[in-house]
Amino acid sequence: MTDWADKIRGSLTVVGHLLRKEFLQIFRNRGMLPIIFIMPFIQLVILSNAATFDVPEVRFHLQDFDRSALSDRLVKRFTSTGYFKMTGESFQQKSGIDALVAGNSEMVLVIPEDFEHEMMTGGHARIQLLIDAEDGFTAGVIRGYANEIASSFYRDLPALLPQMAGLAEVSPVIDIRSRGWYNPELIYTDYMVPGVLVVLVTLIGLFLSGMNVVREREIGTIDQINVTPIRRWQFITGKLVPFWIIGLGELTVGLIIARIGFHVPMLGNYGVIYLVAAIYMLVVLGMGLLISTITESQQQAMFIAWFFMVIFTLLSGLFTPIESMPHWAQNLTMANPVRHFVDIMRRVMLKGAGIRNITTPLFMLVLQAIILLSFAINRYRKVSA
Repeated sequence: MTDWADKIRGSLTVVGHLLRKEFLQIFRNRGMLPIIFIMPFIQLVILSNAATFDVPEVRFHLQDFDRSALSDRLVKRFTSTGYFKMTGESFQQKSGIDALVAGNSEMVLVIPEDFEHEMMTGGHARIQLLIDAEDGFTAGVIRGYANEIASSFYRDLPALLPQMAGLAEVSPVIDIRSRGWYNPELIYTDYMVPGVLVVLVTLIGLFLSGMNVVREREIGTIDQINVTPIRRWQFITGKLVPFWIIGLGELTVGLIIARIGFHVPMLGNYGVIYLVAAIYMLVVLGMGLLISTITESQQQAMFIAWFFMVIFTLLSGLFTPIESMPHWAQNLTMANPVRHFVDIMRRVMLKGAGIRNITTPLFMLVLQAIILLSFAINRYRKVSA
């Protein structure tokens, strides 16, 4: 029993010295410190504000061929919402097209002649929207804004014009009222910040661990370590634990920024977040260690890590819904750890999900952690063993 206690105590002492060595190397590298502790949070603030598909103000060109009181009310309804800003007016179709081509407007609102007459007599009328669809997503958002404004204008007509009180009887409409759950005000930063935070933690963990062992090889210290009686598991532990701690620390600061700076709600449990993050960091560090054992230089490790990082980000569902991807790409995302952690972060923070609600993505992360760490540890060969 005493022998086992001595062995455990000796192993912990060795690991402790390795951890101290790694932390000293990290904090002595002044060029690396800003990359680890400052740049991720600057990126979090910038990307979370920049990576948004909201269209706060749509510039539109007006072509009102009716020039009636009712068409004027419709135009004012557009401009009073705060989503649309009129940048010009003309009575020639070519002028509206020119405004779209020149980039001065994103939409042309065309109100035809007899707009008021048709509305008063038939209970309905048509308007035309010419939308710049160079960016298909933005065009869809603009169309949605315009359709909602036009629909609300139609619903309010009996109240605006008493003589049209029988409008609903002439042309009955279905009044659809939707309510958004989990993000009722459709604040895009609430949706983006958790995902961006995952990507930044992944970026730091993957790059640092990916260049760690290969850096030892470049400067020659790996040979000195290999001829010592340090066991392989002790070396791997000493290499990964510092970055595991740093990753969780950066996640903590990121969550504080998300809560205080962006007012992202936390409806779930922080304990669930940290449990999943602890497992996720093992996946990232295992992949980084695997990259580090198969490369010969830090530059090579950086390029390989960047290659996987781009693929992981694009297939994570951060910027585009996974459901809109081709079927083969949807299947491929199941092997993407970033996809699973982004999904879990959004569910826990915005929906208040618990462990039982995230069993599938959590199982995938545990499985990937076991596979990647096993490959990485098996790949590392210690010449003195």
